[in-house]
Amino acid sequence: MSRGISSRDANEAKLEALIETMYLAARADGEFTIEERAHFVSSVQSLTERRLEGDKLDRLLARFQSEYEKNGLKKRLVSLKTRLGDPRACKLGLSMAIRMLASDGKLQTSEREFILEMADSLGVDRDTAADLVKEIAG
Repeated sequence: MSRGISSRDANEAKLEALIETMYLAARADGEFTIEERAHFVSSVQSLTERRLEGDKLDRLLARFQSEYEKNGLKKRLVSLKTRLGDPRACKLGLSMAIRMLASDGKLQTSEREFILEMADSLGVDRDTAADLVKEIAG
């Protein structure tokens, strides 16, 4: 997939928001499987050109966890839309979340519901979200 936004032209807030889309997706079904974690780490390393790994990545994940526990999912999703800033980045974030969810080979009902909730929060049309699911997860 052509990401369209690289770490060179994405500001830090946008980059972190893209990473957080995957983080929130990974926890959507209450599990963070080995396959999901491997996909997450690989995606983050690719997106950041390996600038974010090890302790740096662990600190970022701890911050995401803290913000999630403090504010809840809805506020985190609203925050993502603000930080991503434009429709293209929002669609990219949603597609990255879908890839994260599909990385273990199946999409649970709760994960499909999460995709629609994220799409709504990011201002991505539900038909577009459904097309992304079909394209990415089959």
